[in-house]
Amino acid sequence: MAETCKIKRIGVLTGGGDCPGLNAVIRAVTKTALFQYNLEVWGIEDGYLGLIRNRMRRLARDDVSNILTAGGTILGTSNKANPSHFSTEKDEAGNPVFEDVTARCLEHFKERKLDLLICIGGDGTMSGASGLAACGIPCVGVPKTIDNDLMGTETTFGFQTAVQVATDALDRIHTTASSHHRVMLVETMGRNAGWLALHSGVASGADIILVPEVSFDIDKVAGVCEQRSCYGKAFTIIVVSEGAKPLGGDVVVNRIIKDSPDPIRLGGISQVVADQITEKTGLETRTTILGHVQRGGTPCAYDRVLATMFGHAALELAVQGQWNRMVAMQKGRIVSVPIEEVANRQRLVAMDHPLVAAARGVGTFLGD
Repeated sequence: MAETCKIKRIGVLTGGGDCPGLNAVIRAVTKTALFQYNLEVWGIEDGYLGLIRNRMRRLARDDVSNILTAGGTILGTSNKANPSHFSTEKDEAGNPVFEDVTARCLEHFKERKLDLLICIGGDGTMSGASGLAACGIPCVGVPKTIDNDLMGTETTFGFQTAVQVATDALDRIHTTASSHHRVMLVETMGRNAGWLALHSGVASGADIILVPEVSFDIDKVAGVCEQRSCYGKAFTIIVVSEGAKPLGGDVVVNRIIKDSPDPIRLGGISQVVADQITEKTGLETRTTILGHVQRGGTPCAYDRVLATMFGHAALELAVQGQWNRMVAMQKGRIVSVPIEEVANRQRLVAMDHPLVAAARGVGTFLGD
């Protein structure tokens, strides 16, 4: 506890896409700071955008009361604000012009007399925190994403809630697929990582799961659907991760957000696969893209507990002087890892993962 005196005022922000459990972390950070260490907590609005534009407010006990079960984030968030690559204006052609505004962030950090930032977010947020740390702003990271793709941690809060939402949807799709004897495709989020599709697919008993880590053979996928229809299985459930791609092909891009540091938005692969299955087999197909329902709503009990533990652990790292590290879960224990080891990397599904073996063992086809 000798390091406690070095911290008097901390800032907390939520960056990137929203997900269930953000408010639980804010609550844990703030209450631990107020009750246990008598520190000031300042909430930074809309992620790094609030740091860039100096939008912050002091958080008191009442601000974080009754938010444990609430979805979203009371601080707001942004997935377009990267301090090292921020769109400040547009050129004559209307294209965004990017610049490094880290110095501006440092100025606002000092102006508010903050000692440290607690950055809650995914890989983009951790990459931003790594850049700030390199410029002299101490940071502690808290891993958030429904994609579960952060390096250094076995799980992120928000993931289990998203898995449950996707599983519930798949259970409902199962009954209508059976009634109408159709091939039903459900598209999940996940970007380049297949964790969400894999977990929800196994949990719902899906027949086929297509993930980004395994390029699928559309002829084999169609063959499985046709084979099932010939052997009395009059319907097929397929879970498709938005980042899945065919052999020799590429991902399906839904749109490009020009002023975002990560401009590519995936989506639509399920409809492409559905059309190809119908063309090859004549079977009737339907698609459902779950989209943002996976990110919204109240967090499940597991994510509330995990978010609370992560938030408390982040504050402990802060007061102990263990800066520029991210809280993580490894082998069932809360640990921490250097933020720079997390930045600009993704944790993908390994083919030797036990859940992959289990899926194959029960007859789930993974596209290869």
